[in-house]
Amino acid sequence: MAFLHTNGIRLAYRRTGEGPPVLLVMGSGAAGYVWNLHQTPALHRAGYSTVTFDNRGVPPSDAPPGRYTLAQLVADTAGLIEQLGLAPCRIVGTSLGALIAQQLAMGAPRLVHSAVLMATRGRSDVLRRAQSAADRALRESGISLPAKYQALHSVQQMLSRKTLDDDVAVASWLEVFELAGGSDTVAAGQEWIDTDQDRRRELRTITAPCRVITFSDDLITPPHFGAEVADAIPGCDLVEIPDCGHLGHLERPEQVNAAIVEFFDKH
Repeated sequence: MAFLHTNGIRLAYRRTGEGPPVLLVMGSGAAGYVWNLHQTPALHRAGYSTVTFDNRGVPPSDAPPGRYTLAQLVADTAGLIEQLGLAPCRIVGTSLGALIAQQLAMGAPRLVHSAVLMATRGRSDVLRRAQSAADRALRESGISLPAKYQALHSVQQMLSRKTLDDDVAVASWLEVFELAGGSDTVAAGQEWIDTDQDRRRELRTITAPCRVITFSDDLITPPHFGAEVADAIPGCDLVEIPDCGHLGHLERPEQVNAAIVEFFDKH
């Protein structure tokens, strides 16, 4: 692990492998090492080096107090790309990480060679805005939910019907989420990032080659949201992975990795 300073904070990053670099940008509240479970080994086998990092709010990167904005995380990531000399680089982003990649491709195209956008969207809807408002109301209330409750909620929200019907798999995922929920590792600042803006018109300005990967049972960013992003970005293609939810890169890693590598081998 190494560190660099950018945009007023210290970011922790890991650079491994040999070959053209791929920057992997994680979603809300998750550490960069999660990519090492499946994605970085597959990219290394395919001849790429990888850079993973912890977004602001996720230790050992800095977790300054206050409410974070999407623009801050985009500037953090841009600074990392520039300081490591990665530009223009291949980027993989999931969920919030995909929104960061979108913003980089729109606002700093010189930094982006090509991008894979997983579990992404270009707008929100009534249900997702209500969920965001409810989450913020809970945060403002000061109520702290038990780790067991948080784990159950996450499993139901993040995984596919196929996984939820598998008792062994569910027991394992509940344990993982309970352990994660029981450790106060993520600054509350990330929970205030506004991801509900409609960016579909701006997405039309992206010139870098892009691929959108959607997950069939994703409740957070349903497949039709990803399809709208693919429709908006010129020349963007679309891959839907079956039998997985919002954490498709962990539920169905072989299919996801194949889609990532195949795209980067072409771009």
